[in-house]
Amino acid sequence: MSDSIVGLLRQKKNQILTLWMKNQLADGSLRDDLMSNAELRNQSEELLDTLTEVMTDETFTQLDDPALEPLFDLLAGISLSRARQGFTPRETGTYIFSLKAALLEILQHDRKNDLPLLLANTLQISKFIDNLGIRTFETFIQGREEVIIRQTDEMTDMMTPVVQIWDGILAMPLIGTLDSSRTLVVMENLLQEIVRTGSEIAILDISGVPTVDSMVAQHLIKTVNATRLMGAECIISGIRPEIAQTIVHLGIDLSYVITKATLASALKHAFTVMRLEVRKAGTTSFSN
Repeated sequence: MSDSIVGLLRQKKNQILTLWMKNQLADGSLRDDLMSNAELRNQSEELLDTLTEVMTDETFTQLDDPALEPLFDLLAGISLSRARQGFTPRETGTYIFSLKAALLEILQHDRKNDLPLLLANTLQISKFIDNLGIRTFETFIQGREEVIIRQTDEMTDMMTPVVQIWDGILAMPLIGTLDSSRTLVVMENLLQEIVRTGSEIAILDISGVPTVDSMVAQHLIKTVNATRLMGAECIISGIRPEIAQTIVHLGIDLSYVITKATLASALKHAFTVMRLEVRKAGTTSFSN
């Protein structure tokens, strides 16, 4: 790319920004609920300023040039920010490629009398912006994946709470499908709470687990065994009739595991084991 076109783009920077904003605002998919027009203009102006600053013959044709790092860093920041704000890949891609349309419009107006040069410059600009678009998309996807992973971790923590319902008694209500990774989280959280609280009994309530197959049963058995190694007794509650039939049909041996139909039954059993009584006011005793 010649110095003349670099100089042209720097000279026409304000016009390019105006055209770029015009292209974006004309797009029917523009999300003004996620970013105001003023914020969009500031973001676009910052990107255009950085772009025109790093553009040289070498940097425009060699995308691995270290001189482009400020531009790539800014693009990465914009992509991650947009991913976290809720923009789609298409919207972020449109943001970058609408810049190409503005650049080419300025170029076509200036080079209209020199078609060979116009064609050469058009190909160079297209290749450069396309590569920026690919980098932006890759960073955007990375940002979305980070958001998904974080949200998944947060949901996993919410779906595996450990509740101390009585001195020495813990309960962990499980909701959703159990797989290997989640079972590991369940065991870690439960064992940590057993150590922290010094509890003697842990209740695993699987009322919210939709299905129990051989894999889920093995995960439960591992959790029970790990709990026993910590010196605590583990009770599995929430055994519905269909789950009981499935376990029997699969030939899974849970005979050494204490199981109860409901969390209330498991809690009552835990009280009995710990020789605790629950009394109604004004009565001698209610249960033990």
